[in-house]
Amino acid sequence: MTAEMEVVTAAPPYDRLQEVKEFDEAKIGVKGLSDSGITTIPRIFIHPQEKISDLKSTSTSSGIPIIDLSNINSADHRLIIVEQVRAAANSWGFFQVINHCIPLSVLDEITAAIKSFHDQPQESKAKYYARQGLSGVTYSSNYDLFKSEVATWHDYVSIWMAPAAPPIDQIPDIYRNELVEWDKNAAVLGDIVGELLAEGLGLDSRKLKEYSLLETRIFGGMFYPYCPQPDLTVGLSDHTDPGVMTILLPNQVPGLQVKHEEKWVDVKPLPGGLIINIGDFLQIVSNGEYKSVQHRVKANSHKEPRISIVHWFDVGNWDESYHYGPLPELISPEKPAQYRTFSKQEYVENFYSKGLDSKSLVEKLKL
Repeated sequence: MTAEMEVVTAAPPYDRLQEVKEFDEAKIGVKGLSDSGITTIPRIFIHPQEKISDLKSTSTSSGIPIIDLSNINSADHRLIIVEQVRAAANSWGFFQVINHCIPLSVLDEITAAIKSFHDQPQESKAKYYARQGLSGVTYSSNYDLFKSEVATWHDYVSIWMAPAAPPIDQIPDIYRNELVEWDKNAAVLGDIVGELLAEGLGLDSRKLKEYSLLETRIFGGMFYPYCPQPDLTVGLSDHTDPGVMTILLPNQVPGLQVKHEEKWVDVKPLPGGLIINIGDFLQIVSNGEYKSVQHRVKANSHKEPRISIVHWFDVGNWDESYHYGPLPELISPEKPAQYRTFSKQEYVENFYSKGLDSKSLVEKLKL
């Protein structure tokens, strides 16, 4: 080799952890990346092709079941609604409700307020940026950024609203009033759906509340900005929700997919509708009568951001010594328990010790 020969310098090795730290410390989220005008996404967001080769739905299904809650207090009609909810929770794990109790204005206002928060200049949002904890107010990107193998294309805000909400002045004023109103209404709808789910199991309508299964409420304001390479990543990885149930309000930008009969189904949100899905916890306490189901969000290829307002419902007032499992009323010689009991510590550690996944608690507890 002569001095005149060109010297080829090897590319530096990919240090994923370092790139993740740099992204996190910048506190700009994926919206900041999108707003910068990049045309290629950073390597930390690129998923293996075998994980995303099926992003295009191949299902012929028309979508998740739609349930009309009109006349829910009519005895005869309520029986029909209960059976529709039971069937959807058993076979799909997802359903969409219309003619519910929440005014359209409340839906529109919380969606607009969360969009306004994410649209703020970065310096206005940065003071709220943090890795999520077990309480309080958080703005961040990818709650499992340091635990997952690959990052996903979304930012979010989250607030623990019950059983102990943060001081009102800690909630950003740009969505404070709208969140309080949404939470109040979502709690009512959660109780209504919880009653229908209990009745679908043949239990008293108040049974889920008696077992404190709806006492924790966590709000999420998910933001999926435009992604310049949507075929290389996802907005949210496939997973099941770990809690009891979820109420979801998406705007009209598509992206949510649900796995049904081993195929991914595109969910078409109805204007004014709300999506309900079953969590792992409810699958366990229902002794497998209700199913938590894998779902994911595709990276947003539209210039308009995709926004999802989420309310997660989970168990509350959980004494450290108490163990949950299939409800005693649902166990019989003909239908023995399908899952063992578990402690609060086991439940919390299973979720926070890793990234999003599917049914890890369900599989761990299966008898």
